[in-house]
Amino acid sequence: MQVVKTTAALRASLAGARDTAFVPTMGNLHEGHLALVRQARQAAGAGAPVVASIFVNRLQFAPHEDFDSYPRTFERDAQLLQENGCDIVFAPSESDLYPEPQDVKVHPPAALADVLEGAFRPGFFIGVCTVVLKLFNAVQPHLAVFGKKDYQQLMVIRHMVRQLALPVQVLAGETCRADDGLALSSRNGYLAAAERAEAPALARSLRELAAAVQAGRSDWAALEQAAMDGLRSRGWAPDYVALRRQADLQPPAAAGEALVVVAAARLGQTRLIDNLELPARG
Repeated sequence: MQVVKTTAALRASLAGARDTAFVPTMGNLHEGHLALVRQARQAAGAGAPVVASIFVNRLQFAPHEDFDSYPRTFERDAQLLQENGCDIVFAPSESDLYPEPQDVKVHPPAALADVLEGAFRPGFFIGVCTVVLKLFNAVQPHLAVFGKKDYQQLMVIRHMVRQLALPVQVLAGETCRADDGLALSSRNGYLAAAERAEAPALARSLRELAAAVQAGRSDWAALEQAAMDGLRSRGWAPDYVALRRQADLQPPAAAGEALVVVAAARLGQTRLIDNLELPARG
């Protein structure tokens, strides 16, 4: 496995390569990331390179967020990537990826990007789209794999790829969970022991809401409010628990649509997100 740290070196390593598969990460890898790498390896096929990037992207962090303290575990990450089928680790510096102030940025549409996560993290998806487009330009992948755990991010990236006619197939990786149901996340490491024991309650609240919808309830606002109230009663500070259409993340228009319930809530100082897809009924 190669480790390359500049865009020029990456392009030299990939010269003549076809059907490159790509998994962008910010490092501090867990089984969820590694599952995406294995999915990329399988989808790419024999002989096609699999590239994973490790880059903590300053553009998607607000000034009060954890950019400086975000865990950076490069040596461990590189070893895990090698063990899971990665061929090239692209680990650029900020000066390589942003050699000058980045005043050209990708602004995804407000209807998709300024709701839910975008409402609580203004500018987040501008930073995400801008860095992903730059990484796509560096890697030139045939396919890229993004996890469903960051459901809105997946939707925003797919929209960008479609609107800009990028020659990249975006594959979705299923959310990986701990045995108690907690969605794996690099930020789970911030949780104190008592918080870690409580953390699976977020996934349980989504399952309970989903079960109510699948049983026929359509009072969606009341279900969302009940889920948030339940989390608050357990010491959480929820930002949102929301039922949305899988197609466009807009509120449901009719019973029976394919939905997703998405949530973000703070437990202590740690902000966790999760989601659960509900298939169309009837």
